[in-house]
Amino acid sequence: MYWRRTMRRVKSWILAGSAVTPRPVYEARRRLLQAGAGLVVGSLLPVRSRAVAPAGGVFANAPRGGFGTDEALTPHEFVTGYNNFYEFGTDKADPAAHAHSLRPRPWQVVIDGAVASPLTLDIDEFLKPQQLEERIYRLRCVEGWSMVIPWIGLPLADVLRRVEPLGSAKYVEFTTLHDPEQMPGQRRDVLPWPYVEGLRLDEAMHPLSFLAVGVYGDLLPNQNGAPLRLVVPWKYGFKSVKSIVRIRFTEQQPKTAWNVVAPREYGFYANVNPAVDHPRWSQARERRLGEGLFTARRPTLPFNGYAEEVASLYSDMDLSRDY
Repeated sequence: MYWRRTMRRVKSWILAGSAVTPRPVYEARRRLLQAGAGLVVGSLLPVRSRAVAPAGGVFANAPRGGFGTDEALTPHEFVTGYNNFYEFGTDKADPAAHAHSLRPRPWQVVIDGAVASPLTLDIDEFLKPQQLEERIYRLRCVEGWSMVIPWIGLPLADVLRRVEPLGSAKYVEFTTLHDPEQMPGQRRDVLPWPYVEGLRLDEAMHPLSFLAVGVYGDLLPNQNGAPLRLVVPWKYGFKSVKSIVRIRFTEQQPKTAWNVVAPREYGFYANVNPAVDHPRWSQARERRLGEGLFTARRPTLPFNGYAEEVASLYSDMDLSRDY
């Protein structure tokens, strides 16, 4: 099967788990109303050191999964207040301002397509304490900013195996909720709704691929993709589809939202590659939100720093063409 060749011994990117910094303010700050303003404010904040996770969080006792990085975490207010989620608006602060209209319960996820045992799972099936863990992953966005985020969730492969993919399955397609009443940004034709993303099957079954149900020891806020989102840490953030309602195995490569709208700018694979510029800006350097004002932009790492584990998935590909 596709996933077996990726389930190898642990590598250097699997480090000791780190505790989580205290949550400052749960609600996002309106001072992040504009993307540029958010970056300026972020540069003024000091880097925060780690401390013990706040007592009383829904996932305060979730075990550390051992996946992650020893870098300083991005302050909670930026993780929850500076987001790309066009279903609630195109400005980085729009999701925090408008996502209160999303109703994350009741919620079901359909898993079907080229599988032997299709399932419809209630969100509670993804929230069982014995299957959850914390993973601290970098998130790199195509606009040139990055974060380090303590996600709570479960390996994607653990869920996908339950439906017994058929030998004909080559890709996995993920679909976001389509409900303009709950997601007012869908009333505008800025993207083809519903939002769709996809992975090759071996990418989806890779042990780094993760389904997140929480962040900073608590349930996902609506603006971060409640109640269930994908996290693929070696790819640009737009691959990590939010508010998932369907996971479908396919034989053909899915038509994904950004690739349909702007194929020259957003390739299907979206692997972090500093050597390939976006047509309108360089991807060679990035700004880590929350770092000091005089901190220089840092070099972007190939595959967002996870090259040792995932580069072999693309050994037969031209990554300047298949971006």
